[in-house]
Amino acid sequence: MVKQFKDYFSKQADNYANYRPHYPEALFEYLATQVTECKAAWDCATGNGQVALGLTSYFQKIYATDASEKQISYAFHHDKIKYSLAVAEKVGLANQSIDLITVAEAVHWFNMEQFYQEVQRISKPGGIIAIWGYWYFHLLREEEHLKQMLRDFFTTVFDKFGAEEIKLLIQKYQTIPFPFAELKTPLFTMECQWNMEEFLGYLNSVSAVQKMIYVQSHEPMLEFSKRLVKAWGDPERKILFQWPLHMRVGRIN
Repeated sequence: MVKQFKDYFSKQADNYANYRPHYPEALFEYLATQVTECKAAWDCATGNGQVALGLTSYFQKIYATDASEKQISYAFHHDKIKYSLAVAEKVGLANQSIDLITVAEAVHWFNMEQFYQEVQRISKPGGIIAIWGYWYFHLLREEEHLKQMLRDFFTTVFDKFGAEEIKLLIQKYQTIPFPFAELKTPLFTMECQWNMEEFLGYLNSVSAVQKMIYVQSHEPMLEFSKRLVKAWGDPERKILFQWPLHMRVGRIN
């Protein structure tokens, strides 16, 4: 039996498309150097296709799947990308057809045993799997006054409303099974410069925040926004946010 898809994402699919930070080009360039051929990639749990789009500069064809139809409805269009609706554990791709498999910010939701069986089935011999995620952001030293406020907010929200699976991401994916010949990877970092409205858009894309709003209505977010205005200063001021990527890459035997 395939694990039932926990849909924490369809409701805020527009926020994912508009406010999620983008992965650095160097990440996709690195992945392309690890495979023998760049004919076909599978981006699993593609969301709005952010990773799939990044792969188009290096791969001839990208199969991008997601269990959320609404997420795919907001996806970036490109001639090289074929989107389809599918759970991670059962995807309609041919045996030994894929050079690279990617999963960004999602593998903690999967039934990993079943997913890895699917990986083994569709990967070409010696293919590559790359999983990564990001958790908390870094701020520059001059934003020290914001750091504690934002960390307190995140800690409170995830302690009360975070799904159990998020712990695997917080642990940087170091505690998940990874039955592949693991490769040493460079450190990649995402960066975004946001004004206050853009940052709040990002917060509203977070599953634990959405659950808090569902349980407690919008009052906690309104209260937080009022405090954020005072700490941020000019709401149009751009602040640099940085997320280190927690990554595991392996060769599939």
